[in-house]
Amino acid sequence: MKISPLNGYAVIKPLAAEEVTKSGIVIPDTANKEKPQEGEVVAVSKTNISSTGTALPIEIKVGDKVLYGRYSGEDVKVDGQEYKIVEMTSIRAIVK
Repeated sequence: MKISPLNGYAVIKPLAAEEVTKSGIVIPDTANKEKPQEGEVVAVSKTNISSTGTALPIEIKVGDKVLYGRYSGEDVKVDGQEYKIVEMTSIRAIVK
């Protein structure tokens, strides 16, 4: 199944949460892990129109790794894979 977001939205595949801290401590599966705020863009809407009707540039593309707001978007599951559908305005940065 393919997901095609509508005006001003993007579909992001969140990256897996870290299993080991920077200092080498292994985090068990039972621990409350913080959800990642980084993911890979898998789909972008073809348009991005503001609430005033002006066209906004689309600055992201499929394959970009991005950072998004902690509580942004909606979690969805398609064909067993988890995705996040977020407004493009909730994407804070592109990771290079």
